[in-house]
Amino acid sequence: MSRPMVLVFLLVVLIITSQFEWKQPLVNDAESSPSISQKQQYISKKEEVVKEKIILSQEKDIQRLNALVKELKEQSMLEAVLDPVANHVPTRLEVT
Repeated sequence: MSRPMVLVFLLVVLIITSQFEWKQPLVNDAESSPSISQKQQYISKKEEVVKEKIILSQEKDIQRLNALVKELKEQSMLEAVLDPVANHVPTRLEVT
């Protein structure tokens, strides 16, 4: 074979193989898109579950803090009733 014929043959082989490689990923992309969608749905469901758990945990913490605040208020009121002199805060008139 002459040199130009070999070059043309190699060029044709290169073009054919490159076309085959370009088309193959397009087919795989089309086939994989449902699985990508399923993965995204799975991930979004997991995210929702995690968000719900975080919200429930925060609600429990808020309830616990509210109970502590209520308890502290009750203790403060009880101390004020039992020992009014010790808990008395002097005003400006009393200090002078």
